[in-house]
Amino acid sequence: MLTNDQIARFNRDGYLVVEDVLTDKLPALKAEYAALLDRLCAEWGIEGDSFEEKLIAAYRAGHDWHQPMDISLPGDRIHADTPFHIGPAVFDFMTAPALLDVVESLIGPELVSNPIQHVRIKPPAVDLHRDEVRAHITATDWHQDRAVGLEEADETDMITCWVAVTDATVENGCLQVQPFNGPQEILPHCPKQQTAIADAFINEEGAVPLPVKAGGMVLFHPLVPHSSLVNTTDGIRWSFDLRFNKSGQPTGRAHFPDFVARSKAAPETEMRDWRQYKTMWEDARARLAAQPHIDIHRWQSDAPYCA
Repeated sequence: MLTNDQIARFNRDGYLVVEDVLTDKLPALKAEYAALLDRLCAEWGIEGDSFEEKLIAAYRAGHDWHQPMDISLPGDRIHADTPFHIGPAVFDFMTAPALLDVVESLIGPELVSNPIQHVRIKPPAVDLHRDEVRAHITATDWHQDRAVGLEEADETDMITCWVAVTDATVENGCLQVQPFNGPQEILPHCPKQQTAIADAFINEEGAVPLPVKAGGMVLFHPLVPHSSLVNTTDGIRWSFDLRFNKSGQPTGRAHFPDFVARSKAAPETEMRDWRQYKTMWEDARARLAAQPHIDIHRWQSDAPYCA
């Protein structure tokens, strides 16, 4: 659980760095992802001595490992065979009591795992393809998490937990934030390289970098502006975005599945089986593949502030 001082700092600044929350979950998580990457590389004919070497080699060769490793479906067109990954270790990571204790400190004990969640594995910038724009792989533009959901969730009590799997440093592209300076509203966003705050509404002066050790995390209020730095090292930077909201409130992507991660009022409703969660995503994939595409953002490129 967070201390009163930590809660006060989060409410004042819109973010909080908390070290050593999920360190004990990292070995199983890394082993699960190593096995997944081995299967992909066997199909692609990619070799390497380590997870990092194989990942970078696969990217250089033009193979897409992001979506097969991601923990949700993409925001663009979904097909019947669009891959994703839900396994026992990643589900255990997402529902760890230590993680939920921290979130409960901020928004209470009735918690839903929000479907706007991703793995982010970022290769060295020198290896990125010229046309790489995916925020899960390249540097992330300035944005607010509230703004990347739909309007239905504008009043939802939500917390983002950005969890480091490898040490996140200024050199390898850690996050940076614009702390709250009084009341904060949703800023206009534009479909730029990614969905990002319109240029006139963000000033990078005063940005605070947020290095954090593997197993630690950064907590974000959904209205605090943040982005990531460029990975200037020769290694990867690996993290997860995990989001939670109060039960009964809209998630911002109603067409994707959510589940009860914690409930003090009705503990029998908590999801405890990773297979059930995986099946929910498989069912959503089959349903969405047969329907017209559903937009996940509200922002239009022809808005006056995007000109």
